[in-house]
Amino acid sequence: MQRKNNLLKSSRNAMAMIIAIAVIVIIATIMAIALSLTSQTTKRTTDLYIHEQAVLLSKSAAEYALLRIAQDGSCTHLNDLIFSPDLDGDGTADYFDINISLQYIYTAPSPCAAIANADYATVTTPEQNGSVVMDITVSVNDTTVATEPVRFFRRSIQKL
Repeated sequence: MQRKNNLLKSSRNAMAMIIAIAVIVIIATIMAIALSLTSQTTKRTTDLYIHEQAVLLSKSAAEYALLRIAQDGSCTHLNDLIFSPDLDGDGTADYFDINISLQYIYTAPSPCAAIANADYATVTTPEQNGSVVMDITVSVNDTTVATEPVRFFRRSIQKL
């Protein structure tokens, strides 16, 4: 009878060891999945933040272009406006590249007639006279900021 008890005790210890190993494997798997999800969430959050900044900067770039047109006069800026924001206030432009392309819409005697390819369209009604088509491109190609390149494009028509 004594031998039977030893045999049962050793099988109980072996079963407890197998259950302990299984629990450790299950907990390790859950921890690996949680770590993977955390890193993906951080990546998505950063990319979403950079994209939202690009959207807001495109709106600011449109206002900046209208300000420059108002200051310098229309037809003076053609495909050469570059908006370099300083978001952190350190005096240097941040990692955003913002390019603004302008094309003007006027009636037949256009003030931009002397400049080749300045007019986007010639219109006939006075209500449509004096507008600008702005193509604004905001891009981030710095891999230290975002995990993949971020590019946002906005086209708007603004009245001058």
